[in-house]
Amino acid sequence: MRHPVRPALAGILLAAALVLTGCSASGTSAGSTAGDAKAGANGAVREAAGSAGAKDTGSGAGRTAPDLTVNRIIRTASLTVQVKDVPKALDDARTTAENAGGYVGDETTTRDSRGQERTRVVLRVPTEKYDEVLTGLQGAGRLLDRTAKAQDVTDQVVDVDSRIKSQRASVARVRELMDRAAKLGDVVTLEGELSSREADLEALLARQASLKDRTSLATITLSLTRTPVKQAAAKDDSPGFVDALSGGWHVFVTMLRWIALAVGAALPFAALAALGALLWWKLVRRRRTPARPGGET
Repeated sequence: MRHPVRPALAGILLAAALVLTGCSASGTSAGSTAGDAKAGANGAVREAAGSAGAKDTGSGAGRTAPDLTVNRIIRTASLTVQVKDVPKALDDARTTAENAGGYVGDETTTRDSRGQERTRVVLRVPTEKYDEVLTGLQGAGRLLDRTAKAQDVTDQVVDVDSRIKSQRASVARVRELMDRAAKLGDVVTLEGELSSREADLEALLARQASLKDRTSLATITLSLTRTPVKQAAAKDDSPGFVDALSGGWHVFVTMLRWIALAVGAALPFAALAALGALLWWKLVRRRRTPARPGGET
């Protein structure tokens, strides 16, 4: 059995709603244009602020789960190789990197106090050629030192990609609100918000480019040093019989040479001395010879 009060109550409420709707329509028709414009501007600002809050609190709806089937690895290695010819080994390293589809980065060449040349070069090669290039470089000479590292940044790559997607949607939303804004103050507020979001988007794009560069190209730092010249083994330098005989003959020949030089230098003086002695002897003999009788001489 139905209660007689419920239909009566429903009828009263429906009548009241119709009266209120009619009064509202007739009382607000005059100021509808100004009110709608104001509400639209305020709503635009609130939507912009709401989008900013959504950006800061996360983008759970816009992000996707990391794709672990493709790992993003940053590979780096450092090699020190001792070679016979540093310039030639450097040219070979350049050729190896370029043939693998990479390029040569920074390069530094120095010389130490002994004139030994040392070259340090940074090579960027595709990650799929990393092991092949590394094996070729360390086989160029004697390997002195090797360090290799691998860093998995798959989560970072997925996170940055998702943030970029959400940030682009946020920037597009603010631009749409700017097109709908009617007041200058609202436009200025939205322009400031747009500049902030575009700056965040550019930072995310730069980080994405950096991750892409480091994961697609491995970094190999190669140091080349010259192989030192082997010193001759020390040997016994004490003289033997043959050395003594050779040294004695050398001294004898040298002595004869000096004697000959001395005789040659003294020969003119000896000749003069002999001539003077001869004259003196004749003079003394003439004085000692007595005179003969009868005036004969």
